[in-house]
Amino acid sequence: MAKPSVSREEMQRLSSLSPFELKGAFIALAEKYADGQKGKSAAHMLNAGRGNPNWIATSPREAFYALGYYGLTESRRVWTADNLGGMPEKSGIGDRFDAYVRSHPELPGIELLKDCIELGVQRFGFDRDAWIHELVDSSVGDNYPVPDRMLVHVEQVVRGYIHDELMQGKPPKDNQLDLFATEGGTAAMCYIFDSLMKNGVLHKGDKIALMVPVFTPYIEIPELEDYEFDVVNVEASRFAEAGVREWRYPAEEIAKLEDPAVKLLCLVNPSNPPSLALSQRVTDQIKQIVATRNPNLLIVTDDVYGTFVNGFRTIATDLPRNTLLVYSYSKHYGCTGHRLGVIGLHQDNVIDDTIAALGPEEKARLAKRYGTLTLEPEKILFIDRLVADSRQVALNHTAGLSLPQQVQMALFSLFDLLPEGQDYKAKIQSIVQQRLDLLLEGSAMKINEDAGRAGYYIELDLLAEAERVAGQDFAEYLQDNYVATEPLFRLAEQTGVVLLNGGGFDGPEWSVRVSLANLDDLDYLKIGHHLKEIFADYRREWEQSK
Repeated sequence: MAKPSVSREEMQRLSSLSPFELKGAFIALAEKYADGQKGKSAAHMLNAGRGNPNWIATSPREAFYALGYYGLTESRRVWTADNLGGMPEKSGIGDRFDAYVRSHPELPGIELLKDCIELGVQRFGFDRDAWIHELVDSSVGDNYPVPDRMLVHVEQVVRGYIHDELMQGKPPKDNQLDLFATEGGTAAMCYIFDSLMKNGVLHKGDKIALMVPVFTPYIEIPELEDYEFDVVNVEASRFAEAGVREWRYPAEEIAKLEDPAVKLLCLVNPSNPPSLALSQRVTDQIKQIVATRNPNLLIVTDDVYGTFVNGFRTIATDLPRNTLLVYSYSKHYGCTGHRLGVIGLHQDNVIDDTIAALGPEEKARLAKRYGTLTLEPEKILFIDRLVADSRQVALNHTAGLSLPQQVQMALFSLFDLLPEGQDYKAKIQSIVQQRLDLLLEGSAMKINEDAGRAGYYIELDLLAEAERVAGQDFAEYLQDNYVATEPLFRLAEQTGVVLLNGGGFDGPEWSVRVSLANLDDLDYLKIGHHLKEIFADYRREWEQSK
């Protein structure tokens, strides 16, 4: 294959962009390749650069739509005039729902909806009328969110889901997890950074730590002028053998957190892009650091991929006082467009303690900020300050995630707690594993076997692979003669494959991220073959240069 048409200087210039923006250049080259192949072959662009899954969970969506039909029936029962309906009434709604189920056995989703409602009553002890009314009234969206942070029953359901899926069914004792429903994990990240600053928990220029490689926004947000944090990278630099990265954290890297000047630690767990769950060894080391050296260390853990690892355990289970938990439903349920996420914070936590210990001037500033919400603003918990700050305080009375979205979140959660939801979970886990196997079969690359692998992405270090297959001299030749992103430009221009540069995630410069979620299975075999061909080209160029 020929060298890419993009110059070395242009590659270096483009490499300063976020990988999600640099991807635009790869897509343009890949589309040009696909257009040029028309009439010659069935070639088309293979974009494995983004993590949007190509599956959706259908059954809980059907249950939501069935609930919508029933909600309109309840509305019309109260008031019917042309296209006008009334607000559903709570009294007797349980009996009316049972009658509706019996009279509509053909309605898709009605049986799962019934099972979800019964699970809410049986597991969480809900009053049946109050529970069904919350779902029905919220599905038609006729009220503002009350409570603004999260609906009462929905919060309990989602808490149960998090306990089961992220805490091995063993949540911390005597320390309840409070939740704030957000517009996906994206909004959760924005709200957390903003409120930590607004409340004097963090300050501009503070030292924070990132466990890298990591989702790029965690790298870019601290660099903004609003924050300008002093960032310490905790690097997953361990090797399993020569040329095979383990993507695990050495003890000396975790030891960087012993510095009490490090105020905040951010991690994605399982990691993105390596897609590995945090080991218990590392969790125990962090626990020891918090117990002895850095007791006020605040941790933000983004656990969106946790459901892809059986027996996953969030660090919020082990360090509930220190951890803000972020979770998004987008990947597991194929609902990126729904924007469904939560922030979790246990009631006994270091953030509220830090705010309570602020000096008189800071307390006076915060009392003024939140003084319109209550006569005792000093008693507002941080989880509720997040809600207020999300709407510039003044619009706190209309804050909260869309109620139909909260209902869908609850139905996703309840579906997971049923046997059919666990079957679905096993299916999507097997999908990404099959795609990983095909990618490795096509590329002939070697990765470390790891029981904590989620497999939603894979990060491949091309320089380490060069050393494994041909020795250190080949790896040095690549470094000396090519820009680290050149393989990605070659792939896009000459094969129509789009991957992301791992360096943009603060991983090794010569690594690439492959999403295993968004293409057909056999496409990953093709991508693997293309990677192998590109690698063979580099090796031939090296051998000719000697």
